[in-house]
Amino acid sequence: MILGVPWWVFMMILFIFLSGLMAFRAMRAEQRLEEQFIEQEGRIYIDRMEEERREKQNRKQRLPQ
Repeated sequence: MILGVPWWVFMMILFIFLSGLMAFRAMRAEQRLEEQFIEQEGRIYIDRMEEERREKQNRKQRLPQ
């Protein structure tokens, strides 16, 4: 007993704290992965829009005036 409290109570508090810490780290890691995925998809979308814009400009240049 430490300060009139059984040792296993302190261990449970420690485990609860560590569990919360690990959950927080996992949440942050997942958030980073999600941001990377969103950035990647956004880049793909922007590249596609730029390609369509180039094709549209090429079509305008090829049309007889």
